[in-house]
Amino acid sequence: MPSPVAMAKLLLCIVFATAILFSASAKKSGDVKELQIGVKYKPETCSIQAHKGDRIKVHYRGTLTDGTVFDSSYERGDPIEFELGSGQVIKGWDQGLLGMCVGEKRKLKIPSKLGYGDQGSPPTIPGGATLIFETELVAVNGEPSVGDSEL
Repeated sequence: MPSPVAMAKLLLCIVFATAILFSASAKKSGDVKELQIGVKYKPETCSIQAHKGDRIKVHYRGTLTDGTVFDSSYERGDPIEFELGSGQVIKGWDQGLLGMCVGEKRKLKIPSKLGYGDQGSPPTIPGGATLIFETELVAVNGEPSVGDSEL
C-alpha cells in the first residue's frame, strides 16, 4: 500500500493534469479541425460562379472565435481582389469560395492549418487560431452582382 505522502502526490498530479486539460479545452472550444462552409444567402439565379483561376472580388469580415474583429473590407469600403485557387490568399479561402455565386454570402470557419498555422499573423491573429469569415462575392472576372448589400 502506498504511503500517505505518495497518495497525496498522486492526487496532486491528477488535479493538475485535469486543470491543464480543462483550461486547454475551454480555450479552444470554438476551434474547428476541418473547413466549415455555411451558405447564408444565395441569389435566386446563379449565372456566374467562381472557379479556380477566376479573378474575384470579395467583401469580408474576419473574426476570431471570441468575436474579436481582426480585419474587414466593409469598414474600408474596398473588397479584396485576387485570383482564386492560386495561393494569393489563405487556403481556407481558396477552398471555401469555390463555386460561390456572385451576390452569395457565406460564413467560413477555417481551421488553423488552412489559415495562418501555428505562427499566426501577429499582432492580430494568434498562432493556432481558428478564423471565421463572413464573405460576400462581389464580382467574378469583372462581372458584378446587382445592388449593394451589407452583412
